[in-house]
Amino acid sequence: MTKYLISFPSAAMVFPDEDLQSVSDAAHAVVKEAKDAGVWVFGGGIDESVPPVMVAGDGTVTEGTYHQTKQIEGGYAVLELPSREAALEWAAKIAVACRCAQEVRAFQYDPDS
Repeated sequence: MTKYLISFPSAAMVFPDEDLQSVSDAAHAVVKEAKDAGVWVFGGGIDESVPPVMVAGDGTVTEGTYHQTKQIEGGYAVLELPSREAALEWAAKIAVACRCAQEVRAFQYDPDS
């Protein structure tokens, strides 16, 4: 089984404010479905009010992040699935719930993780 990252940036979620509760309910329903199916590993949204920091090997902490990852925000789900096709099916369910397209990436296989 392969773990897949299904994600979207915050700005992709565009809907009227009055739809927030229905979007939240729909997203939670997909999470419950994934948990009930036994494919849910982890998921959640990045807390954009907490700024990222970099931690060096010596423990030094500095504000900021890698230039390439400056825009990491939004929502993420990690699912463990038997195929890429299954990942695309789950991504479509999440896309409907969150009202935006989802990016799908596969984690490299690591027998120890």
